[in-house]
Amino acid sequence: MTGLDPFLIVRALALYVTVVSTIALWIWRRPARRFVTGVALAFVWNLPMVLVLQLLAARLHWWHFDGNGGLFLGIPVELYLSWAWLWSVVPALVFPAGPLWMPLAFALIVDLVGMPLAKPVIQLGSLWWVGEVAGLAFGVLPGQFLARWTTRDDHLAARASLQVVAFSGLLLFVLPAIAIEGSGGAWRNPAARPGWQISLILQALAMAGLLGLTAVQEFVERGAGTPVPFDPPKRLVSSGIYAYVRNPMQLSAVLLLLMWGLVLENLWVSATAVVAHIYSTGLAGWDEGEDLRQRFGSDWVAYRRGLRRWVPRFRPWYPLDQEPARLYVSESCAICSEVAQWFHARGARHLAIIPAEQHPRELTRITYEATDGTPPEVGVVAIARALEHVHFGWSLIGFVLRLPVIRGLIQLLADASGAEPRTLRA
Repeated sequence: MTGLDPFLIVRALALYVTVVSTIALWIWRRPARRFVTGVALAFVWNLPMVLVLQLLAARLHWWHFDGNGGLFLGIPVELYLSWAWLWSVVPALVFPAGPLWMPLAFALIVDLVGMPLAKPVIQLGSLWWVGEVAGLAFGVLPGQFLARWTTRDDHLAARASLQVVAFSGLLLFVLPAIAIEGSGGAWRNPAARPGWQISLILQALAMAGLLGLTAVQEFVERGAGTPVPFDPPKRLVSSGIYAYVRNPMQLSAVLLLLMWGLVLENLWVSATAVVAHIYSTGLAGWDEGEDLRQRFGSDWVAYRRGLRRWVPRFRPWYPLDQEPARLYVSESCAICSEVAQWFHARGARHLAIIPAEQHPRELTRITYEATDGTPPEVGVVAIARALEHVHFGWSLIGFVLRLPVIRGLIQLLADASGAEPRTLRA
């Protein structure tokens, strides 16, 4: 035993224990497909979280890793993957139901036992328990929420929000880190640039990110699903950004990676966007198109013919057999009537502007009613929806106005400026 490398033993043992325990639990539980999707999403959540925790631990002296070769941002690759897996998949398999303190306690016990035993690869500082608490709070707990909500198909908006955070971390942090570390490059600090450059960078990234965010929001609000292939929308989504382009999320990801590579001054980061484009237009595009054709039939065929995959239309597309959406605007309100005239003048497509006095129930705000069975939308959100019927430029403003936090703030400002609710009798 004297000739064995203790560093190699610890790293190999961590991977061995993770794989063997997972296989045993998998045979025991025989998980269903939605459960597999949930634990996979929990793993994706923890991939960037473990890296962020490692960077904080190195800076705050919670712990550090020793060892040569196979390091990724200062952590051995085997321990990195095992750690993220033991914080996500294994606790979910051991405790698929019951109180959430049980998987948290399990992850805590594994760390309390495993981290001291991982010497000499990991050296613990006196405050390493602070990092452990942070990891449980921001890694294990949200990951288990995501796994359970996906398995049970509930908390749709919350789990979609967690998915956005998880995949944003994977896209903008983990993948660039792999590209930079693998190419031997160095991280560039964007904040070191001149102020005008930082402003342009933030605006460009925000514009590309908006396409992805509004696409996820449309999946949740109109499709009752998420972007994950095994947790998809239950209805064909052809409204919002999807009335202009077929694959806004893929377009958003490619644009973000291209621009992020330019910001970090690393060609390999931008090259990942090219790989993503090839994958999206190849295997993923074929599989996605076939799945949609089987689920939605002729509706999907007509939609695919009407829109391009990557290049947005200038004017929105709507099915010929679909009734126009309705925007109810009061004729007795001077400001409201000006809003109606504004949309009439710009030729809003597939939108019927109707006096609110003709609505069968009492209205208190401008109201937008789609014809796909989704609930009516009122106030600022109704106007934002109507903007999406004009053209792509105005629709971008509509997408911003409909974002969850922004919609509430804009509505408060509008109410304070005289657009507060008024009862209009039918």
